[in-house]
Amino acid sequence: MPCSSAVVFFIFRRPDLTARVFDIIRQAQPTRLFIVADGFRNENEEILCQRTREITEKIDWNCEVSRNYSDINLGCRDRIYSGINWAFEYVDEAIILEDDCLPHLSFFQYCETLLKYYRDDQRVMTISGSNFQDGNKRTPYSYYFSKYPHSWGWATWRRAWKHCDLHLENWLEFTNSGLHKQVFSDEYEQQYWLRIFERMWSEQPKDIWDYMWIFSCWSQAGLTILPNVNLISNIGFGKDATHTYMESYLANMEIADIEIIRHPPFVVRHVEADCYTFDHVFGGKAIKEIARKQNSFIGKTKSKIRHLGSKFKSLFAIKKAI
Repeated sequence: MPCSSAVVFFIFRRPDLTARVFDIIRQAQPTRLFIVADGFRNENEEILCQRTREITEKIDWNCEVSRNYSDINLGCRDRIYSGINWAFEYVDEAIILEDDCLPHLSFFQYCETLLKYYRDDQRVMTISGSNFQDGNKRTPYSYYFSKYPHSWGWATWRRAWKHCDLHLENWLEFTNSGLHKQVFSDEYEQQYWLRIFERMWSEQPKDIWDYMWIFSCWSQAGLTILPNVNLISNIGFGKDATHTYMESYLANMEIADIEIIRHPPFVVRHVEADCYTFDHVFGGKAIKEIARKQNSFIGKTKSKIRHLGSKFKSLFAIKKAI
């Protein structure tokens, strides 16, 4: 059955990856398709960009297609932001895929069902296809709620995207008011994200947009829906990637069929799952281990100093007695 939800597909200069993802989109047969492409930066990229765009010309199903191809290179941040804004000029909700995010076919049914189910629920801002729980089942239902809006294949509504604070204009007020403390589970997590957002706010990097969406969701107390099985495999890790150029266990993850959607009877964030995500996806476990070793070293050093201090006091007392 064709996917009735609009799909926004972002492409650039990787024709091989684009072909793999587009083949799954073809199988889903969305009735509304937006194709967004960034512009090339040099002559070599011009050829690759053209080859990539040609792949998406092969539409052999009943579909209304709109294309937004930039003549200049906007960069990842502005191209994603402007592309989603453009799509939401025409539709109220959409499934969003980039050229390196390979979805399971059931990802489309999952997004379509939940876009409709939570359409008017302001608490929910993102539907993600990623599951980074390493086989830990967090719920007997098809999905659970998280604070982490993973963006390797996701969906959202115009009503949520309007809150996207691309330049973190509300960041200082958010932190100065102390509201950030309500988001984090512990001091390690708080310091980790404070450092990231401080850098995003001060440097305004043009190749990063997803951190800004994370902050936007947190600043609105927005929840993300995450599936109980992984529906997205990032196939773009490597030297040609913008961000994912290093080896990672998150690369090329297995994907599975989510089957029939079973809705949970409550809308509550799964804190344990989010803690696991911080520890294993964002490096929280390593951060805590380093801190533990440092604290242990400091503790031992202080103990030695106290011990030496006691010895000096004893010697001083003996000298006075003499």
